Amino acid sequence: MTNDKINHILVIDDELSMRELLELLLTREGYKVSCAESGLRAIEMIKKNHFDLLLCDIRLGDITGLDVLRASKKKDPGAIVIMISAYTTAETAVEAMNDGAYDYVPKPFDNEELKQTIANALDLKTLEHEKKILDDELKENLHFGKIVGSSPGMLHIYKMIRQVAKTKTNILITGESGTGKELIANAIHEESDRSDKPFVVINCGGIPENLIESELFGHKKGAFTGANNDKKGLFETADKGTIFLDEIGEISLSLQVKLLRVVQEKVFKAVGSNEDVSVDIRIISATNKQLEDEVISGNFREDLFYRLNVIEIKVPPLRERKSDLKALAQHFLDKYSHEMGKDITKVSSYAIELLKKYDFPGNIRELENLLERSIALTSTNILLPDSLTLSIHKRRWIEGIENRRFDVDEVAKGVSLDTVIEEIERAYIKKALECTNGGKNKAAELLDITTRSMRYRLEKLGIEK
Repeated sequence: MTNDKINHILVIDDELSMRELLELLLTREGYKVSCAESGLRAIEMIKKNHFDLLLCDIRLGDITGLDVLRASKKKDPGAIVIMISAYTTAETAVEAMNDGAYDYVPKPFDNEELKQTIANALDLKTLEHEKKILDDELKENLHFGKIVGSSPGMLHIYKMIRQVAKTKTNILITGESGTGKELIANAIHEESDRSDKPFVVINCGGIPENLIESELFGHKKGAFTGANNDKKGLFETADKGTIFLDEIGEISLSLQVKLLRVVQEKVFKAVGSNEDVSVDIRIISATNKQLEDEVISGNFREDLFYRLNVIEIKVPPLRERKSDLKALAQHFLDKYSHEMGKDITKVSSYAIELLKKYDFPGNIRELENLLERSIALTSTNILLPDSLTLSIHKRRWIEGIENRRFDVDEVAKGVSLDTVIEEIERAYIKKALECTNGGKNKAAELLDITTRSMRYRLEKLGIEK
């Protein structure tokens, strides 16, 4: 493996001739080499310096090489230590390996074999380091705040969030119901300079028409029947922060006129007041409607549309980001298992494949509801296909999978081997139970498996016993 870094090796041996031999051998290989003549000296050096690899004799004059090994591992659990000795017993070698030694090399050793052992160990450390970096990157991409997903569409949205968060520009988030538009609005707020200020959510479709103006802008005492006190509106509450106008397409044309002034000038009047109230707010809107069509039909003001839609973030529906389904399912599994005090660790791969064949018209909200309900009703520690509380129309795609014929030519298109194997196993077990009228022992005999194995497979696959 190519590695531009010069690895630093510490040689620990109480024999001067061996230290000199190893130093010459390893220096010629391009390594930086330091030497210690005793175990205590080695521990001293380990505490003050970083070494990529330790080559340590087991028998030393003061303490043993095992003591050096343990001290090294205590400082750095990932330290690579290769033990060498002419006198080591099998028990000592096993003890060294149990304590974390990478390998044991007996003396006299073959120079080429020792060099290869060292090279392999350092290559492994490089691979593990690169894997950790990759895992950290994947983990970072899997989540953005409370948003879950690493599909190309979601990674593009994460990039947009970072780009727009520090600006004051108005944002319009579009997408079907249940796709997580509020989470994206909240992520923009959390990434912005306003993150320590209010994030106020207004569901424009959930407030009665006769109350929405008062809710947004506030009112003065006596402005209308029931207005017994002055009330601050949500726009004023959001001052210095972010206001999120969800379902913006639901507001009336008369209110759109008043909203336009706030969007343009950040100024409004409370109901029953003649005084202007100025606010410093970031406005993020969201809709599941095609606002361009609403503008054409006369239901939404064109000037307000362009003011709100300075930058548009389009959120893909779940059916277009199926690669995120496994991560989303695990996220909801962890959440509701914890809330319900259940020890459910994973969603079976077969259950995931079934979910991927459903389009989820209710998007992530529907998936979350399905997982919450299924977790509440399941009694196993793995969420199995039969644990999914699916309605009749959703079960059609389960039956379609169970009754399918298996064709190896499908491999050319890409398949999940684990899923195919589970499907075959499930079909054969069900047929065996059918042939034996539900007799598990006889069904196990037909399949040439033990009764214990049959019970395990029935539970794993969620087949009713």
